[in-house]
Amino acid sequence: MARSGWPALGVLLMAAPLLALDVPWLLYRSHFALPRTIRGADDRPVGALLGTVNAILGLVEWCAPRAVLCCLGAEEARYRVELFPGYHAHREPMPDELRDQWGRAGELLASFGWSVAATEDLEADDLLGSHARVEGRAGGHTLICSADRDLYQAVDAHTAVIELRRAPPHGTIDADGVRERSGVDPAQIPDLIALRGDPSDGIPGARGVGAKTAAALLREHGTLEGVLGAADTLRPRIAQALREQADELRTFLEVATLRPLDVRRAPDGVTDREAGGAAAAHIGMNALARRLAAE
Repeated sequence: MARSGWPALGVLLMAAPLLALDVPWLLYRSHFALPRTIRGADDRPVGALLGTVNAILGLVEWCAPRAVLCCLGAEEARYRVELFPGYHAHREPMPDELRDQWGRAGELLASFGWSVAATEDLEADDLLGSHARVEGRAGGHTLICSADRDLYQAVDAHTAVIELRRAPPHGTIDADGVRERSGVDPAQIPDLIALRGDPSDGIPGARGVGAKTAAALLREHGTLEGVLGAADTLRPRIAQALREQADELRTFLEVATLRPLDVRRAPDGVTDREAGGAAAAHIGMNALARRLAAE
């Protein structure tokens, strides 16, 4: 198996995949990983931007994509909060220094010749899943860069999730990898989240049903509805929770399911290091600009 379980990865790289990036996750990851002392023009923070650009440049070198797609979205989709007010309610507000960089990310990333897709109403995950479907229908392949396991539901014969490591070669998670990590097929991930819950999103799941039990129930009964329909055949404690929470669990399923968007296939593109370096210099990311100029 090649690189964490995608046997066809060598073929995929030869076929030039779409590299689809969860920019909000990259920004958060970089903001908390790099020193806050990294400042640019007018003493504005640029650490999250620097880390994000460096991560993307490294991935471009690793997989030689036909196009780079940078996805941005709302911190939480309004409809998800309306369905379940506890969604993301436990999360701390975005730090002001990160918010400043969040607003500048799209323009900087576009300067490198990378496609930027954004939605104000939904989340980057919804865009990533939608673009992966479009890419697959066109006969292409997608590598999704995100640590959000909700995106396992987007994995199929044409789509894998990158397992980002400190240095290449990075890993990839295909359908077998999803099954190994979660115990269910990619298409069952929303049902699994509804049953077991997802602390990172504030979804509690069914009372007394953990990850292993939820996966076993789905392997036997297929879907959340199948599990609910079989409640009377299950252990009394689980049966009671399923009966009492049935409507709530259906809501969790809707919250956990990626919302399809009408998107066009990202056009082919190459990384423009010269233009990206100029944009980096303009906002005071001088070391990055010098490195790009020297390449």
